[in-house]
Formats: sequence, structure tokens, C-alpha cells
Amino acid sequence: MSNEDILVPAALSTHQDESDFTFQKFDSDSMERSFYLGPLSSQDELWDKLMQYYSIDKLIAYLQRNPEYVQITLQFPDTLVKDSSFIIRALQDKLDGDGAGRKFWALADTAYSACCVDEVAAEHVKGDLVIHFGDACLNAIQKLPVVYDFGKPFLDTDVLLACFTEEFKDKDQKICLMSNASYTHHIPDLYSRLKSNGYTNVVYSVVNTGLLTETAEIIDNTTPLSDTDELFTLGNRVLMGARQEEDIDEETLRNEYALFHITMPHDPHLLYLTTVFESIHTYDVADQVISNGPYPSLTRRYKNMHKARTAGCIGILVNTLSIRGTRETVNKLIKLIRENGKKHYLFVVGKPNVPKLANFEPVDIWCILGCGQSGIIVDEFGEFYKPIITPYELTLALNFEVTWTGKWIIDFQKAITEIDNSLAELGIDDSKHGNDSDHDLDAPEFDAVTGKYVSSSRPLRALNHLQLDAPSNEDKQVMARVNGGTVIKGTVSTAVEHLANRAWTGLGSDYKDDEGYEEDGATVEEGISGIARGYEFDQEDAARKSQNQSQ
Repeated sequence: MSNEDILVPAALSTHQDESDFTFQKFDSDSMERSFYLGPLSSQDELWDKLMQYYSIDKLIAYLQRNPEYVQITLQFPDTLVKDSSFIIRALQDKLDGDGAGRKFWALADTAYSACCVDEVAAEHVKGDLVIHFGDACLNAIQKLPVVYDFGKPFLDTDVLLACFTEEFKDKDQKICLMSNASYTHHIPDLYSRLKSNGYTNVVYSVVNTGLLTETAEIIDNTTPLSDTDELFTLGNRVLMGARQEEDIDEETLRNEYALFHITMPHDPHLLYLTTVFESIHTYDVADQVISNGPYPSLTRRYKNMHKARTAGCIGILVNTLSIRGTRETVNKLIKLIRENGKKHYLFVVGKPNVPKLANFEPVDIWCILGCGQSGIIVDEFGEFYKPIITPYELTLALNFEVTWTGKWIIDFQKAITEIDNSLAELGIDDSKHGNDSDHDLDAPEFDAVTGKYVSSSRPLRALNHLQLDAPSNEDKQVMARVNGGTVIKGTVSTAVEHLANRAWTGLGSDYKDDEGYEEDGATVEEGISGIARGYEFDQEDAARKSQNQSQ
């Protein structure tokens, strides 16, 4: 074949080199970051804004003042993890020359709530300091020192003020300004501009630094205005404003104050805020619009609380391992559940979802322990198969007399106090074992939701009234059926009863209907042993082949 006969395929596109893709990559990054960094025009401007956003210089100064921290873990939420490589490179460039031998680790996938410090993940690399980026709940953790870097996101305050004045036309209305931790540094300036525009009854919130332990610190925290005073403490926020003739308390906030919140809070925190303020108005920083709802309601919580009263099996769902007080809360919950004659199972689940919890059908209701800001599941649309409540709601449900306060307590210490009060009402303290109360344990129980009689709400309590025949020495049966349910080794088994009432009980349950079914079961045989990359029979075959080849 001659050179003239060689066919060259047509070029389907013009020539492209790395420079063509560099612009596209930057354009994509700038679009993702524009809502919290502001408009970007060049790659150099991106680096400068990231330095300012994370207050890198102040973070470096902190690490230089504390050279004892060598294994340093950086925790990011999903929205900021794309900045992790930049931050690590900036820190290494400034700190590698001081001879401290620091190592940096990015925790890109936290096991629990992003606002909480993931102490467990940090311990995997033997970290001695956690730097937490983004919004934070400031819950006290067990061991490690922590540095909070909220960031300083961009906010178009002119657009926000225009939306605010359109929403609140009455300048004498009582309004509280609040945001997540990252946008808090805009709040004092917004407060000053609203006061100058004639809004007379406005208060604002700052981060409650009183929650910080001696080993915790906030980098570049917002300073309150000098002409304002502390008016009221609300969880991890402190309300500030001009000193008023009347003090602000919970009742005043609930009946008189509207909340203007920059960013949409997570569902648990949003539900809590609806019980604290008269009305809620949230500002979406991306779409630049104000929303007035609908928001999560306590109505479903009230219904689930009544379901917990007649639940026989309660699943304790632990969605945090770092928050101080978790173990104490779990232990007191277990004691309260047992003293009310109910069964419990303990689960530690990171990022629980519908499929995970659906695996445990015998559980009648879940009691979740998690961060009150974003670690509690608020199942507003009924996606989960079983109801999910909080320790405080379970405490209300297990009280002899139901009292619905309309509050939603999510703080562990307050929940522990409520549990102690419930145990005291039952006549139990830490030095006693057993229930000495005079409550009628034989009284019939009815489900307040369905109105039906419930016979299995106290499976442990029923043991006191079961009449069991003494087993003979030859009787090796561990399960017995009696009038009160199914008993396994002296305990009523709600799981066995649940399984017995199912139409389908799992693979192999219909073998007895097959011809040739062996009632005694199959002969037990020894299986394979070893690990997947080399079972014992594989190793023997390999040795045999090697021996044959050598011969």
C-alpha cells in the first residue's frame, strides 16, 4: 500500500491542551464557592478569599503558640471538604520550617453530625488536636482539645436588608436576629444598621463562649458591640441588645418575639426554635428569599410520645460517641426502661437511615441520643417504619401521669434531670434496686392512638405473675409458651412472639413442607478456614503445584 492510499480519520474536535481545562475547572470551583466566598474573578483571588474566609493567619499563629500539638486532624462538613487540600497546603507551607514535625489529617467523612467534633475519627490516627471547620454546636466532648474555625462567609447585606424591611414593616415589632455559627460575624453589623433605620426592639445573638471547656478555643470569634449587654442565654447563643426596662425570659420570647434566622437551621434545631419564639422567619442566603414555613411541628411528637407508653420493646439509638454525658444518659435510660417493665436494645449507628433501622422489626419505638442541633431524627413525613423520640419525650411517656409541657428539651443534662425525677417518682434511687411504687401493675393498658387494648407493653413486669411448671432434669428446652407470652430462660421474649406472628419467617422456613425433610436437620460438616486471599485448601493446592513443578 502506498502513502497515497493511507486514510487518516477526520478530526472530530479542535486541539485541546491543559490550559483549556484549567479555565473550566476554575469556573466550576468558583460556581460552587461563590455563595460563601462571593463573586470570584481569578484563581489568585480564590486563594486570597480562602485565606480570609478561614482566618488562616490566626490559625497558624495559634499552632505556633502551641507546638505540643503534632498529630492535627482537620474536620470538614461535606460543603467545605473541597477546601481541605488548600488549607493543609497553606498550613504546611507556613509551619514545616519550625521543626515541630506536625502532621495534618483531613477528616472528610464524619461518622455522626457534622456540627459535632468527631473525636472517634480523630483517635483513629492518634490525633492530639481537632480543628473543626464550619458551623458548630459547641457541645462539650470527652477528651481531645478542639479549635473551632467557623469561617466568614460572604453575605450581601443590602439585599438582606431590603428583604427584611419588606417582611417586617412594623418597626416597633420585637425581633431577634440569629444565624448559624458561620454567619454570626455579620449579625452585629446588621443589628447596627437596623437600629439606624428605626427598628427599636431588635436584639441579636452571638455564640455562647461560656460553653467552651478549658481545652477549646474559637479562632477569630465575633466580638459583641460595646454598647449592648447580655439579655438572655439560649443554649449555644447569648442574646444581646440595649438594656431594657423588662428582662427577657422564656415566656417573653415565646409570646412576643419573632425570630429572623440567617440560613435554614437543621430540623431538630428548627423544631426547638419553634417552641421558643412566637414566629420563625428564615433567610436563604443562596436564593436570597425569606421563608415563613411550614416548619416541623410538635403534634407528631405528642402522638409518638403516647405510642411509647404502650411500647414493649424500646431501641436506644446512639447517634454520638463524643458528646459529654452520653454514657450517663444511656445508663439512666436503661434503668428507667427496666423499672417500667419494658425491654430495650442498644444500638450505636452512624448516620441512621430508613433501611438501617428497618432491619430491627421487634423494636416498637426508637429513642435517639444525638446532638440537638442536627443529630436527632425529626421524621416529619413518616418515612421510618417505627416512631423516633428523644430521651425527654420517653421520660414523659414513662411517667405515671402524662403531662405535656409543650417544651422540647434536647440538652443531655436537662434530660438526665428529668429522668432522675421520673425515677424518684417511681420510688427508685441509685442505691435501690427494684420498684417500690404503689402503681397498679395489673391495670389494663390501652393505646391512646388506636384505642386498642395492649397486652405486651410490660414484658418484664409480667414475669412476676407467670405460673411456670418446674422443668425436669431431662428437659433441655430453653423456650416455653405460657399464658403471658413466650419465655426464654425466664424472660418474656417479644422478638420470638413477633417472629411467631409473621406469615413469612425467613429463608428455609418452609423446608418442613418439602418431601424428604429431615426433622433432625443436616449433618454438621467442617467448613473452609482461612482468609479470602488464601483459604487453606488454596494454599495446599498451590504447594502441591509448586512441588510438582520442582520435580
